[in-house]
Amino acid sequence: MLPNFYKKRHRIFLIQDNVGYHKKSETYLWFNSNRKYIEVTNLPPYSPEFNAVEKIWNYTRKNCTHNRYFETKEYLCNAIFENFKDIQNNLNKIMNLLKPFFKYYVE
Repeated sequence: MLPNFYKKRHRIFLIQDNVGYHKKSETYLWFNSNRKYIEVTNLPPYSPEFNAVEKIWNYTRKNCTHNRYFETKEYLCNAIFENFKDIQNNLNKIMNLLKPFFKYYVE
């Protein structure tokens, strides 16, 4: 699958956090077998401030799930998906959260 996304003389750079499944032997084997296409860099342990997705999850918890009861897992998932759809349609809601991750920020 990866070669389909790979452009000649270009590399894919993956920056990942230290979640447990990123360190499994199967993952390392896959990365090693695809080294031609992808370069993996791990963030330092316990450094969510370097991981942009942590800002999105925090926003989602505050605006979507915090102090709310969901009767079923489906209701919870639907609420989260609606939140993500809202973010996609209104990026200005999260741009201030992501400013530190952009070298240049355009308003």
